[in-house]
Amino acid sequence: MSAASNYLENKILDHVLTATAYTQPSRFLALYTASPGEAGSHTNEVSTSGTAYARQAVTFAAAASGSSATNATVTFPTATANFGTITHVAVVDSDVEGSGNVLFYGAVTTSKTIETGDTFQVSSGNLTISLD
Repeated sequence: MSAASNYLENKILDHVLTATAYTQPSRFLALYTASPGEAGSHTNEVSTSGTAYARQAVTFAAAASGSSATNATVTFPTATANFGTITHVAVVDSDVEGSGNVLFYGAVTTSKTIETGDTFQVSSGNLTISLD
């Protein structure tokens, strides 16, 4: 995953180039059935309605050579109803489904259909964000 949202791009540019402070945001991993895109739309985020879905806190190792990877496994709650087919993930700044700002987003390597009783997990080191 290496696409930054328009929101984050503007915050970084302002912070570095205009001395407008940007406080480090909270970071949560969100699941999507289609790309949130550069605008950071939450339209295709998995719904909490009857599914046990909840965004999960995510942490990253210090950056090296322009990229940073997760440094802990992220496990979502066991689905109590179908989540749908997960095609994208995003790092967002709010733990509330459908709110906050998308920071980074991208497609998963292999789409995964999450049905009742399934658990979605990202192993430590398996989610990398790169700035090219």
